[in-house]
Amino acid sequence: MSVRKAYQSTPSGRKSTAQFNSLNYPHKKQQKKLNKGRAILVGLGLASVSLVSAVVGAFLAVTVSDVPPLKQVELSSEEQKVFSKAEMVTAKNLNLPELKRPVNILVMGIKVINSDLDKEGIDYEKQDLDYQYLVNSFDGLSDSMLLLRLDPDKEKVSVLSIPRDTRVYIEGHGVRKINHANKYGGPALTANVASELLGGIKIDRYVRVNVQGVEKLIDALGGVTVNVPKDMKYNDFSQHLYIDLKKGVQHLDGDKAMQFLRYRYDGLGDISRVQRQQMLMRSAVEQTLKPATVTKVPKLLSVIQSNLDTNLTVRELMALSNFASKTDRSGIKMMMLPGDFNSGDERVSYWLPNDRKINRLMAQHFELPRDESEYELASNRYATLDRVSDISNPRIKISVQDSTKSQKALQSALDMLREAGYRQVYASRNWQDPLPTTRVIAQSGDDEAAGEVQSILGVGEVVVESTGVLYSDVTVQLGRDWKKHLRKLIEAGFELEENN
Repeated sequence: MSVRKAYQSTPSGRKSTAQFNSLNYPHKKQQKKLNKGRAILVGLGLASVSLVSAVVGAFLAVTVSDVPPLKQVELSSEEQKVFSKAEMVTAKNLNLPELKRPVNILVMGIKVINSDLDKEGIDYEKQDLDYQYLVNSFDGLSDSMLLLRLDPDKEKVSVLSIPRDTRVYIEGHGVRKINHANKYGGPALTANVASELLGGIKIDRYVRVNVQGVEKLIDALGGVTVNVPKDMKYNDFSQHLYIDLKKGVQHLDGDKAMQFLRYRYDGLGDISRVQRQQMLMRSAVEQTLKPATVTKVPKLLSVIQSNLDTNLTVRELMALSNFASKTDRSGIKMMMLPGDFNSGDERVSYWLPNDRKINRLMAQHFELPRDESEYELASNRYATLDRVSDISNPRIKISVQDSTKSQKALQSALDMLREAGYRQVYASRNWQDPLPTTRVIAQSGDDEAAGEVQSILGVGEVVVESTGVLYSDVTVQLGRDWKKHLRKLIEAGFELEENN
């Protein structure tokens, strides 16, 4: 079948089905502002537990000062120059400090096992270690890496996940995976490498959290509820790592949450783990908004004192928490570094950065200068391909997933997008659980393109994160609202016809 009339003709052009006969859904009411006592906890969802550690750390100081209370490692004068010295906080009267400019923070999750430690007189390579256990250290590989941009001017938080296998050049060590940078030179070297990878962006501060602390923090928080996308089972006896999770929505304690985060034994490896990290971030946001979370502050404090390292000061920590508490859920944008896998024939597996797409993403969400010549060429190319189309980019890749178990609903969405002018629209594996609301996911970070797709469909919410189909630009996950909307369209005069 196909949609015969995806648009209605008008003297001024065509308009989307969202505008037809006023079939728009009312906007949701804005969330009420959180009180200042809860503000300190909202940051959890912004950096998958690690940022909440930094935010809660503000309570460790009796007075507001400019001393980093959770700094575990002293940086040399040269290393300190890597991070911005520009003032980022302002305070009005007796109110909480506030961010006065956009801030970029590099967040690293550090995993160190006992065999990684280089102790005098001990050669771990010659020992038969039956058990490689996690230790509380910040000197190992970064198991996860995020760049956060908190922008008070736009009331927006951008979170960029950088896969641990990303191929970079590390001065003095050659071509390596980016997760080695922390082991070779700590937060300063890692910030330098990340800055070069991302087009020269300035990094203001860093946060490092040991993975042991992540598990304890989730327990202290009371666990998180997530949708486990499939059965996960894996055993690594050398590390006493036993992963055994069943598919479906469930509440995970710290141990099970770590199983969810550490599992990467599937077709996409570390990239799937990045997607699960973003799923956990969203769930953590919802958890921190619960009133009962405030009562858990003392337990959270006792956990983070020895599991966090950051050069954020108390005033900065409080300003971050104050800003986070006022940020609407829709203002949190989560992306993944654009790239691709290297050849399977190579000895080392890498995630290969796509410089052109990185440039575009950084310009849109992190305000780095655009390569205008590239955008002009792209614009001209798209105009040549489809001069009569009302859509800005007919060549974006759109993947559609159905959660309604209705082939009619899936096909109608595919046809509607194709008739709107999109040239690369395809169906992907169905979403495993029924969704009440259609999700239009800006997989590549292009929220403008996702918004355009949503306006054509006429339903759904736009979400900027990387939990959709990997190689798509936009992933549409059809929910029950799409079936209801489709019935209204038909009743209003839209005609559907079966394909032969």
